[in-house]
Amino acid sequence: MKKFNVPNIYRSGLISAIKSKRKLADKLKKDFTPTLLDFGPVQIFLARHFGFCYGVENAIEIAFRTIDENPGKRIFLLSEMIHNPQVNADLVKRGVRFLQDTKGNPLVDYSELTADDVVIIPAFGTTLSIEAKLNAIGITTEKYNTTCPFVEKVWNRSEQIAQKGYSIVVHGKPSHEETRATFSHSAANTHTVVVNDMQETIELSKYITGEKPAADFYTEFKGRYSEGFSVERDLQRIGVVNQTTMLASDTQAISDYLKEVMINHYKLTPDHIDERFADTRDTLCYATNDNQTAVQGLLETEADLAMVVGGYNSSNTSHLVELCEERLPTFYIDSPDKILSETEILHHNFHTKQELHTVNYLPSKEPVRILITSGASCPDAVVEAVIRKLISFYNVNKTVEEIENTIS
Repeated sequence: MKKFNVPNIYRSGLISAIKSKRKLADKLKKDFTPTLLDFGPVQIFLARHFGFCYGVENAIEIAFRTIDENPGKRIFLLSEMIHNPQVNADLVKRGVRFLQDTKGNPLVDYSELTADDVVIIPAFGTTLSIEAKLNAIGITTEKYNTTCPFVEKVWNRSEQIAQKGYSIVVHGKPSHEETRATFSHSAANTHTVVVNDMQETIELSKYITGEKPAADFYTEFKGRYSEGFSVERDLQRIGVVNQTTMLASDTQAISDYLKEVMINHYKLTPDHIDERFADTRDTLCYATNDNQTAVQGLLETEADLAMVVGGYNSSNTSHLVELCEERLPTFYIDSPDKILSETEILHHNFHTKQELHTVNYLPSKEPVRILITSGASCPDAVVEAVIRKLISFYNVNKTVEEIENTIS
């Protein structure tokens, strides 16, 4: 896989050594057991896969290169480059401005832009209407486009399905930048609707079977279906694609459920399923799959608690938290600064979007066993800083450097 020129401030000597060693020993990525960092009174178990993925490193390289190549020019990011506060803050320090927030609300009026300005498209991609608006100003969006190749793969898959006469059901968070972009690209080729979860999928299925009157669809799914969508026409042949960072098991369950609905409603035999339901295969990116599978392997380890590190608006990170929460106390933090002391921690509840203050989060026992992973947009340097902060509370028998030397 391509090597990217990512600023060293995001790298970690410890974690780079671990990842290199694991990759060399497990080239086919079949071993999902965690890596143990034994500091004596505290034991850290790192997930087999975590941190920057291909799409994130690609986006960061393009963004920083764009800044270096355009001295004196105004540089804008359409929205957050990736969902990581450290990276976005670093770009702002370099003079980059955001055109809109993560929900699509404008921060800079487009009338202020000129053809001489540079606009970077983030890793999530963007909608066709925004591309057209920027192009009309004279800004070439393709020149500094950091859209993840795996997001574009989903767009290509939806286009292939559309050409065969299927409508698209997108499994994604409706307000997420990537889902908005995928919806736009899909809707340009076929009628499209977005579902957030299984409950919404079940409700959608009732319009397929006729259990609900068609007129109710337009209220229930308002703002989430393409222009001209017809319940009677456009739910007869469907295929499912997804926001690439969704929980794999959820997407699979939604796809399986809708497939079963179509089979039962239209009384399809195995040889005729494709008359009504498209075989889209999995459209999750490799990193999402690897990181989620690695967390499942991580959770097989007996531990006292888990820490998940990443931006609080990061979809893929929140799903790692979701997996960990099913098994043990989990603390979702975006920086080592949220670890206030050996007794106090600030952490994020992604269900309620609130920051929580917890005391006595570390058990009074030795060794304390802590599971750690991070999202695909979290720098390894932040994870190492979290490890250093945690071990600083103990009389450890090895330093980070000593462990790194034994790995290298």
